[in-house]
Amino acid sequence: MRSATSIGANVIEGGFGSSKKDFVNFFQIAAKSAVETIYWLSLVKEINIQEKRAVEDLIDECNQLRRIISTIILNTKNERE
Repeated sequence: MRSATSIGANVIEGGFGSSKKDFVNFFQIAAKSAVETIYWLSLVKEINIQEKRAVEDLIDECNQLRRIISTIILNTKNERE
């Protein structure tokens, strides 16, 4: 639960960062939290076979968020150069 809620919290906080460096740092934390969430969801999927499909959908959604956040980070870094 903590890693999942950390994604949104860091995206929001990054949006109010005082610099592009702050923005990127918060988004990098959000991306790492997404990876951690995928890990925990993968464990839940193995333990709770009855909800396997629902958990797989959550893993897919989290992967999509991670890819979006990673793209934002790359685009922001490229803007600086």
